[in-house]
Amino acid sequence: MKIGLALGGGGVRGYAHVLVLKALDDLGLKPSIIAGTSMGASIGAMYASGLSGDHLLELVLKYSVLKDDSLRDIYNKRETLLKWINAFTLEKERGGILKARGLFQILFDEIKCKSFEELEIPLTVIAADYWSAEEVAINTGDLAPAIQATMAVPGVFAPVCMDHRVLIDGGVVNLVPYDHVAPNCDITIAIDVGSSRYPNETPIPNVFESLMGTIGVMQESMLKNKLERKPPDIFIHPEIKGIRMMDFARIEDVLDQAKPAIEELKKKLKSL
Repeated sequence: MKIGLALGGGGVRGYAHVLVLKALDDLGLKPSIIAGTSMGASIGAMYASGLSGDHLLELVLKYSVLKDDSLRDIYNKRETLLKWINAFTLEKERGGILKARGLFQILFDEIKCKSFEELEIPLTVIAADYWSAEEVAINTGDLAPAIQATMAVPGVFAPVCMDHRVLIDGGVVNLVPYDHVAPNCDITIAIDVGSSRYPNETPIPNVFESLMGTIGVMQESMLKNKLERKPPDIFIHPEIKGIRMMDFARIEDVLDQAKPAIEELKKKLKSL
């Protein structure tokens, strides 16, 4: 039985994918092919390179200050926490407000593969061509620029020039790319970690929330249309509330809120 796994984009909410991969490992299941967008692509690349779900969870917790951490625990994590802080420093760069080098250095310190061909599991990464508005599926060649391109959130990280194209975050064209694994597998699993928006005490969003939220509205609309036309065998959407795309200080909250959806995933997998 071949399993196709699609991991969607969603910024920090994408760390919920780590629990998905751990659940598959716990059940003794291994995807035959993975497709990912934005953070889903980066998590998928680490897993496809040979890292287990347990290992990925350890890495995530190592880069987080947890609620139960003592001062000694935080001190022992100081090197990794400093890397995380430095990864999100402001930098004047055409097309973005954050420098991407620190973030991608963290990711690729763990991924030992340089190219798609070296990965243990075939991977397809989704980006978007800024000028032609076309979806770009990348599954050959150098891995690093493809991951950097799919995570180039408009206005946050600068676009990436690759193969004579200007590429941006794949989430603007295909948030959960399960259509790229469905033709080559028996069971398709799609994980959507897109935003769940709820009104709060201040119903009018600020500028950044308005921009990101509007992108989220468009993504939801496109995904809903695709789901109505041809749904995957298993679709999971963790209800992760009140966590913005770049809220990397709340990784533990992401994992906690995703747990009910992981239990739902396990039940659906066992039923198949």
